[in-house]
Amino acid sequence: MKKILFFFICLFILSTENTFCQKKNLTYNQVYNFAEPRLTKPLPLLKGWLDDNYFLEVKTDSSKSIFQPVLMKVSVKDGSSEVFIDYQKINKNLPNGFSIEKAINSFDYKGFLFNERRDLYYYSLNKNQFIQLTNDTLEEKNPKFSPDNKKIAYTKNNNLFVYDLDKQKETQLTFDGSNLIYNGWASWVYYEEILGRSSNYAAFWWSPKSNKICFLRFDDSPVPEFPLYRADGQHGSLEIQRYPKAGDPNPKVKLGILDLATEKIVWADFDENLDQYIAWPFWTNDGNQLTIQWMNRDQNNIKIYFVDTSTGKLKELYNEVQRTWVEWFEDLYFLKNNKGFILRTSVDGWYRLYFYDMNGNLKKKLTDGNLNALDIAYVDEQKEKVYFHGWKDNSTERHLFVVNLDGKGLKQITLTEGTHNCTISPGGKYFYDRYSNILTPPRIDLYSINGKKIRVIGDSKILLMNEYNLTKPELFSIPTEDGYKLPAVWYLPPNFDQSKKYPVIISIYGGPGYPTVRNSFPYWLEPYYLAQNGIIYFSVDHRGSGHFGKKGIDLMYRNLGKWEMHDYIEAVKWLKKKSFIDSNKIAITGGSYGGYITALALTYGADYFKYGIAEFGVMDWKLYDNVYTERYMDKPEENEEGYKNSSVLNYVKNYKGKLLIIHGTMDDNVHMQNSIQLIYELQKLNKDFELMIYPNARHGITAPLRNHSNKLKVQFWFKYLLGKELDIERN
Repeated sequence: MKKILFFFICLFILSTENTFCQKKNLTYNQVYNFAEPRLTKPLPLLKGWLDDNYFLEVKTDSSKSIFQPVLMKVSVKDGSSEVFIDYQKINKNLPNGFSIEKAINSFDYKGFLFNERRDLYYYSLNKNQFIQLTNDTLEEKNPKFSPDNKKIAYTKNNNLFVYDLDKQKETQLTFDGSNLIYNGWASWVYYEEILGRSSNYAAFWWSPKSNKICFLRFDDSPVPEFPLYRADGQHGSLEIQRYPKAGDPNPKVKLGILDLATEKIVWADFDENLDQYIAWPFWTNDGNQLTIQWMNRDQNNIKIYFVDTSTGKLKELYNEVQRTWVEWFEDLYFLKNNKGFILRTSVDGWYRLYFYDMNGNLKKKLTDGNLNALDIAYVDEQKEKVYFHGWKDNSTERHLFVVNLDGKGLKQITLTEGTHNCTISPGGKYFYDRYSNILTPPRIDLYSINGKKIRVIGDSKILLMNEYNLTKPELFSIPTEDGYKLPAVWYLPPNFDQSKKYPVIISIYGGPGYPTVRNSFPYWLEPYYLAQNGIIYFSVDHRGSGHFGKKGIDLMYRNLGKWEMHDYIEAVKWLKKKSFIDSNKIAITGGSYGGYITALALTYGADYFKYGIAEFGVMDWKLYDNVYTERYMDKPEENEEGYKNSSVLNYVKNYKGKLLIIHGTMDDNVHMQNSIQLIYELQKLNKDFELMIYPNARHGITAPLRNHSNKLKVQFWFKYLLGKELDIERN
């Protein structure tokens, strides 16, 4: 009797322990609707460095019932903080509807600019004064403080303006702006492919002395129109976009330099009628010299010119030619006192740093070997050191490095495995590092410049994460038959059983030089959720994704789609050799370039990929913009075979799986025309597919339609890979 009693007591204890130790599963709402409980917390909101002794952090007073942010300056020495700007105090001095959190601060944090109600307003911290600067029916765009904080430049009605805060006077600087002429406002293709979306179309730059502004002037009249139809209301409306597709004429562009004292414009000595690109001006540190970059239409030749700001005369400083294509120098750095400039280029097949004098003569190659430089993070001119992010040996990582200007003293500063993004203090004494790896959620640590850790600033991980049934992702590589080792990562189900068969989702982007596989924590918890439900979440990068330097990316020249498909098929072959892979349920998904690859996988690669979700993808490169497309493919008439072989539309006859096509009707980047043409080819061949269009959505499905899109995609995976319906309430 005692033995039986003892047995039941032990059984009770064991069952109780299992109950308490059993891990929780993520719910759909936690992952896709950001419902509570959250498994991570927000990192501190840092706003850069104030000086070498303090960094700035936005904090909120959690003791108050309402959101009350305060900008604090935090001491490097001991972590103590004090109020730098009391947002709530300032807000009490502002008119109703204005909030200091939405303002643009001057460089000295003494002035705050509001771009509200189609006008500009200014608040002076020293004077505790709020004034309205403009008062008209036109909208001011991209207002920017001058370096001396005394003026504001902006565009309005496609003309350039400046406002003098001391004189409280607005001055119009250009006068020919129109629906087709833009002064200081970028043509769409420049915004998308050359200056970047972060520019928000701004195409003007202050001189360091605040006495001049250089700007680009665009004439869009040669560029063909493309209609975007908005179906709202009774009659709908058309949005006409100037969009140059592959082979189309470009906007005419020229560089102007405005002297604010005379209000006169000097034009750089370029012929705007030539087929060329002009972009990325850089002023030297003293503000006495201006450089501009020029690229030919073929995009295989780039030059840097000095521009005489008094005459517009050009003087060549640097000239680079590559067999395939060249790239803009977005982090070009000029040293003080005309000591030279630092250039990051891929001219030898890897991204290296070079040190040139001001006559364009090479002084020193700063990096070499199996080291890829990703950006120039900081230059300590006094100590003659260059800090940069890059990777060495392991392409899935990103670290902070330093090298002397004589090419010696190369050192990797961040040592913890993972992805590091470091922000260095103005004097180069410290840096804070936003870091993560596949097992570690993002955190921010503070370091001295030699890499000695001072303390943790913030950690997004909370203990609750340990209570959840999260799989441990694995990084590895997949060999190809010709010697490449393709970086890959997968999330196996947490209760993984090798005797079972699992479906696979391959998540990719696939564009030239843009890897998917990184040693970093996932942006959201979807991989864990799908793995938890019995799906292997898998990513792999092809040889042209950037892991093998520019020479690897160059393999994609004139044949987009070829090596992507070759390597992704190699990965599928590798997967199929695993006993636990369900070979009949291999799926692929991606957006934009990833949407192109997904559609290509289910057509060209139909024997290997059965299910896919293609979001807003290019289906034929003749339908995409000329700057991006011609960089890799040349013009259609110069590469007819390449365009034919790269088009999804030419492989629709092979399609035999299940494809979900998603597109926004107002996508101004990859026009819905792409998906419509694919749909038509599928229909002509009586092929089955699924389609979801999102009214008024641009490139990417955002709120309020994102929730619907997320649910649609997960339902698709559950239906075809798991053979069941998604039950959001129970799952």
